[in-house]
Amino acid sequence: MSVPFLRNLYKPAAIAAALVFVYFTVLQKLGRDWWHDENYSHGLLIPFIIGYILWHERKRFAGVHARPAVWFGAIGIGFSLLALWAGTTGAELFAQRVSLVVMLASVAIYFWGFRLLRLIAVPLALLVLAIPIPQIVFNKIAFPLQLFASRCAVSAMSLFHIPVLRQGNIIELMPLGATQPKKLAVVEACSGIRSLMTLVTLAVVYAYVTKPKVTSDSDSRNATRSRVFTTLRSFILIIAAVPIAILTNGLRVSGTGVLAHYYGARVADGFFHSFSGWVIYIAAALLLFLTGWLLDRVARFGKKDHKRIYRMNKFKVHPAGRVNPVNPA
Repeated sequence: MSVPFLRNLYKPAAIAAALVFVYFTVLQKLGRDWWHDENYSHGLLIPFIIGYILWHERKRFAGVHARPAVWFGAIGIGFSLLALWAGTTGAELFAQRVSLVVMLASVAIYFWGFRLLRLIAVPLALLVLAIPIPQIVFNKIAFPLQLFASRCAVSAMSLFHIPVLRQGNIIELMPLGATQPKKLAVVEACSGIRSLMTLVTLAVVYAYVTKPKVTSDSDSRNATRSRVFTTLRSFILIIAAVPIAILTNGLRVSGTGVLAHYYGARVADGFFHSFSGWVIYIAAALLLFLTGWLLDRVARFGKKDHKRIYRMNKFKVHPAGRVNPVNPA
């Protein structure tokens, strides 16, 4: 192992050790939440995904010319330590965890500059998506989703002429053959927020893995156009993940309500409930992949039209009907 390699590895290793020492308790509690909270169980995969991205981009990291922005980095580091202190004093886990993300970004700016920050933007975004949001914010998001899912279920049952009554997130119906009405509660677990956060994370990973590559022989105009399309494509995929997750969860709750009328309320519990969740999530992922495929097809057709227009402009039509190439001069 060469001495320059060890010298280049020494600084990141020392910084990583210092960060682990400062944020050990924060990381420990975050890992515990990933393990026990089903809404953020996808966080268990995040360290491995981030590790893969960092390994995949290792050549780009090695080629980054360090241009430290000391003042910006120092301000960010100071803010991170202040947020960590405030979060620890006030027992606010979200502030502590956000300070970790800000600290990582600030350290990158302090030692290497904003170019490195641009390269680690995706890992930082994945880490943010794996941080549990405060419970008060969680409830503000989950309850409207519960109401939306219950409205979807009532609308679907009305299409099948099934008598149903909705009170908030409680659906009351009469299963076939029953003598008493049954109540189905669209609880927090059925709100779709779990699949929403997981699908948004999947959208970020999918956008990164399938992003168009800029070849070395591309001119500056094509390279700029490709970067703009990559950014726009990633933004559309992440935004599209939100309605896809909400609508597919509404479809799941609607199907559960219809089946509960014909087969009893037991279909809302047990194996069927868990199995339908997996099926709907796979369907949502396929819709997300279909969105990316359509965006790529549109970009491919646009590129073909651009090349055709370029070839048409390269030649001019002679009055007699002959096609002569344009004089480069």
